[in-house]
Amino acid sequence: MKMNKIFWLLIPFLLLITACERYLDVELQNQLTLDETFSKRQTTESFLANVYSYLPQDNMIMDRAGESELPGRSDEGLYSWVSGVPWLNMNSGSQTPASPWYYSWDHNYKAIKQATIFIENADKCLELSPAQREVMKAESRFLRAYYYFLLLKKYGPVYVWGDKESDITIKGKDIDRHTLDENVSFLVAELDRAAGALPEVITDQAWYGRVTKGVALTAKAELLLYMARPLFNGCNLYVGLKNKDGKFLFPQAPDPNKWELAAQAAKAVIDLNRYELYTDNQETDPFRKAMKSYMGIYFSLWNKEIIWGRWDADPFQFVSRCAPPQIVKQGFGGYAPSLKLVDAYPMATSGRYPVTGYQADGNPVIDPQSGYSENGFVDNFIHPLDNFAPVKAHKSTVGRDARFYASVLANGFWWINTYHGQKRVTFNAGGTSPYTQSGDCVKSGYLWRRMSDPTNDIDQGQWGKFSWPYYRLAEIYLDYAEACNEKPSRNEAEALQYVNKTRARSGLNKLEEAYPEVIGDQALLRELIRKERMVELAFEGHRYYDIRTWMIAEKEFNGPNYTRNLAASSYEDSWTRTKDIFPGNMVFLPKNYLFPIYQGQLSEMPNITQNYGW
Repeated sequence: MKMNKIFWLLIPFLLLITACERYLDVELQNQLTLDETFSKRQTTESFLANVYSYLPQDNMIMDRAGESELPGRSDEGLYSWVSGVPWLNMNSGSQTPASPWYYSWDHNYKAIKQATIFIENADKCLELSPAQREVMKAESRFLRAYYYFLLLKKYGPVYVWGDKESDITIKGKDIDRHTLDENVSFLVAELDRAAGALPEVITDQAWYGRVTKGVALTAKAELLLYMARPLFNGCNLYVGLKNKDGKFLFPQAPDPNKWELAAQAAKAVIDLNRYELYTDNQETDPFRKAMKSYMGIYFSLWNKEIIWGRWDADPFQFVSRCAPPQIVKQGFGGYAPSLKLVDAYPMATSGRYPVTGYQADGNPVIDPQSGYSENGFVDNFIHPLDNFAPVKAHKSTVGRDARFYASVLANGFWWINTYHGQKRVTFNAGGTSPYTQSGDCVKSGYLWRRMSDPTNDIDQGQWGKFSWPYYRLAEIYLDYAEACNEKPSRNEAEALQYVNKTRARSGLNKLEEAYPEVIGDQALLRELIRKERMVELAFEGHRYYDIRTWMIAEKEFNGPNYTRNLAASSYEDSWTRTKDIFPGNMVFLPKNYLFPIYQGQLSEMPNITQNYGW
């Protein structure tokens, strides 16, 4: 694929151009070299590839963009390692302005700089047609806006560089953050401008991953959704915070009309009629079809649900950490769903989310109408997807939503394929993939299997590949449902219609059938949309920012890390809940809603305004 094999290559003199310059200094040290770069099609394309290369890999693996390991930094993942890993420092409240963990300020500004250089110089390449140059400039304009958005959702409003001429030097002492309204106005205008020039579809598979009109509109929808949510819409924490020019950095009061803008932006993506939820067309059994449809989002490469994605053609680091130690040759067992995420999956028959909260001792408060049971076992249970030999299954794993079986490898289930015989996976002490206090093992009681394709024999090095979605249609449906429920001219019917589309793919009944009491109850519908979002978008990097922008992190991200009791010597006893397996508590304070401006930037830009609490 060109986008990986050629388009992403960085030519050496481009590295020389960027290596010695400060990220806010847009002076071009070697104009002759730059002219040469943009005189040829190949090197012009390589420069645009450089702009793309700053995109984060925000699924699980640590990357230079600082947006990685988001599940482990939230309450949906409980990664197994308990020392030497930065997400523990984040979750324990140890972050300071000097902490380097997930720091991405200068990375994104370097990307913004490269995008600006490309926009200013692309028209020099006469080997490309004017139409081709316009599209490529629109790609770079979109990417620049996207890198700003990555900064904004982490740090709040930032300094907006804009279309500065290339002979202007920006001095650190002159810089402070622009207001949030100025940030958003700039980004919306840039995304609209990019959308107007970008193609609606990429027809050549070799270039999948390049941005389209739908990508730009989706980025706008996500931006406006975040801006409508409480964190960025009149949050009391930031009332009175001004920049050096005396302007309020954040809105001083909520504006409910921002929900209307968010709804319109999401609907604009839907109305393109370019995308559709992926469904498996081979399976005839309805429940198996639901499971395979959800899995196929990743394994049916570049299907029509993906609005924007990237190739993950060598997912060894990812998949090996989702595989159980001692069951497979290279299984490290680290990437695990939290018990809270496992609790969130609805019941297949009732369609209700079984756990409504937690008692002080960590035991769940169970919805009696859901059909869920936390205690006891079912003999001769056959996994509905794998269809291997029957097992003694804990009742909590029986009768769940199709997405549960597509995503979660529970204690006591078989490994996902039989290339080397049927291998039952048990995580208790003395089990087949046993718990230990240190080393590679599973500490929650579950592993994440969703991105592990059962057709791959990983013991033979077949790690597979998938197209990782930055944006997909189900997210837009849930964005739109949320905005319809919240906007002043509330449209409950529309909100239900679109949340039900995601449920229907998983074989669930309509939300109003599962919860007749939801009709006319805005608060309940809000809660249910959030639950659906947690399940549908699990481990895709959304929960981390959802919880923050909803401003419920002080409730969700505080307290002990509960797991199953994997230190028990028997399989049956290992199903009790405990806070003794995974050390420490999650700590979230009001200041943690936004990252601090890093100490390096404070030294470089002495007049920049620090975030609340730091």
